[in-house]
Amino acid sequence: MKSKSSLTLVLAAFFCLVGFQTQAQDKLKNMPGYDQYRKMAPQIRRSVKPGIISARWADDSKSFEYMKDGKLWSYDVRKKKMTEVTNPPPPPQRRRFNRPARGRQYASADSPDGKLKAFTRDRNMYISNPDGSGVMAITTDGNMDNLVKYGIATWVYGEELGQNTAMWWSPDSKKIAFYRFKEEGAKRYYVLLDQLALYDSLEIMSYPKVGEPNLPVDLMVYDLDTKKITEFDTRDGKPFNDGALGTYLYGVSWTPDGKELLYHSTNRKQDIMEYRAADPLTGKSRVVVREEWLPSFTKNTPEMRVLEDGEHFVWASERTGFNNYYLYNFDGTLVNTLTQHEFEVSNIIRVDEKAGYMYYMARSGENHMKMQLHRVKMDGTKDVRMTDLAFNHSVTVAPDGKHFIDIAQTHNTPPFTNLVSAKGKVVAELAKSDISKWEELGLKTVEAFTFTSADGVTELHGLLHFPSNFDPNKKYPLILANYGGPATNEFRESFTFPNPLTEYGFLIVDIDGRNVRGRGKRLLDQLYGNLGIVEQDDFAEGIKSLYDRPYFDKERVGVYGTSYGGTTAAMSLLRFPDVYHAAVANSAVTDWINYDNIYTERYMNTLENNKAGYDAFNLMNYAKNLEGEIMIYYGTADNNVHPSNSLQLIKALQDAGKSFEVQVGPDRGHTAVSTDRMMEFFIEHLVMSNGMAMQIKR
Repeated sequence: MKSKSSLTLVLAAFFCLVGFQTQAQDKLKNMPGYDQYRKMAPQIRRSVKPGIISARWADDSKSFEYMKDGKLWSYDVRKKKMTEVTNPPPPPQRRRFNRPARGRQYASADSPDGKLKAFTRDRNMYISNPDGSGVMAITTDGNMDNLVKYGIATWVYGEELGQNTAMWWSPDSKKIAFYRFKEEGAKRYYVLLDQLALYDSLEIMSYPKVGEPNLPVDLMVYDLDTKKITEFDTRDGKPFNDGALGTYLYGVSWTPDGKELLYHSTNRKQDIMEYRAADPLTGKSRVVVREEWLPSFTKNTPEMRVLEDGEHFVWASERTGFNNYYLYNFDGTLVNTLTQHEFEVSNIIRVDEKAGYMYYMARSGENHMKMQLHRVKMDGTKDVRMTDLAFNHSVTVAPDGKHFIDIAQTHNTPPFTNLVSAKGKVVAELAKSDISKWEELGLKTVEAFTFTSADGVTELHGLLHFPSNFDPNKKYPLILANYGGPATNEFRESFTFPNPLTEYGFLIVDIDGRNVRGRGKRLLDQLYGNLGIVEQDDFAEGIKSLYDRPYFDKERVGVYGTSYGGTTAAMSLLRFPDVYHAAVANSAVTDWINYDNIYTERYMNTLENNKAGYDAFNLMNYAKNLEGEIMIYYGTADNNVHPSNSLQLIKALQDAGKSFEVQVGPDRGHTAVSTDRMMEFFIEHLVMSNGMAMQIKR
């Protein structure tokens, strides 16, 4: 690789940022594959009319309604006959919600009886009438001097713990619970905004990064009758201790009878989680369910279904190494173990309390991505699979449980919908996919393949996408399109359209490593403390497993992604220069200590306990290894993966004397470079790298 002088690097970056962005489309138009892409890409998604119906069962289970061809139909289960609903009721109006921005919380909450509104303003909590009149302050000591705030959480609570609310009304509208955060002493991050305007501005965030102290957090409740605030004892009488249980408080709700506030509590390492209940009158708190997984981490918010009796709930737990269901009483008593599988349950479909059955989906098919419908009695007996193992299913069960509507498909089988009896017999074929346009266009189904993990033992999966004009006698460059984060899936068993980017003349591949969701806790634990290493090893093995295919040119391999996918792209190129030759890294984390501690420490352990793991990941340590071509993209207003990540990698590559490209999104957040610019880059370096690039017409 030729080195460039510092001046050349600066000039290259300048022209890349200022000139090329506006010329990208004109340049791409004269590149190989552009006309084919423009012709085919818009037609791919429209090439299949999916055989899917979205049905709504009648309460008596004798019929169901669904839309088809723009008309409303009713299907009589006994007569096996469908009739058009001639005067359908108008569709319900969709309620529009002004959802908070990513990582933020709603600033107000209406009481269940509709008579009051709670809201946060200027760091304090208030109550008013719905129209805003009759404002009454609940708290008064929140301000910018002491950095105390009520009724609002931090950005990382919204991003990593799913908290888009920070205040919770009791069911009887007589109490309102809310957060208190103390930001004093917390380190802040400054995001520069409005850089395209005459004057810029700042977003100031309390954003605890790896190794930094967390903000002390408390839960409080205001009683409208007594006008009293009670602080919940969320840490068993102990003050906030960053690292002990109570470091993170989230997943807040009330019991159905409103007598207790429910919340999740974890320690900083997140290997212990307690689901707790607190008395709003005394503030005292008790444990309902405790989960531990000391080798790595617990699931922060397990699936839960409260039963209609208001006294019991179904709880999902990985305590055996596989996700299974358990029936609990709110007093903390384990009533029954509902499932004991050595495969993962996925989600509860419905609970029929009267008949004593629960219907749920599980990964019990031919592979972990083929979901199957199961039924089990509420005492944990008579667990029955109700669907065909050969397909991936999504279902709608009738209220009486005697039938279900089944949408079945695989990665290469378009969806079809059947009415199925509880015994698994197909009663009627309701819809089938129309693939005539697909066949007319000559589109190729994606191919599933398996390979052996870098551990030499684990079988893993991938999907290979082909262009419509694929010729097995030609050699094609290949691009890996992976996200790569923990508990994610690239291999899927829902019908998969070929990636439109194949039409530029590429093979596109999606690969699962040991980061895969749905194959048990112990497999995912192999990532623990080694993010960016273990899964990248597997992705490289997946690429190598395709080497024996004569139509794959192993000397022309690219990789791209955004966020964790950007990390995957950059790390793959730098760690495996013999496998990858070009990468587009969008909004990438380049050093885990740059990222928020809730997410990172969950998977990497604390910096104090795993410095070697953090050092092994640091992309700047690999800058000297760059042999291929890399494009780095970041948005200047990214408050998620901060621009410092990309800037640090840019500096390291400059110090190593490496050639590279940079694209910047002025005033853009957590985003990616345009697809046109990305493909321009890949075509130039993976297709035209023999010198033809200099002949492109401007």
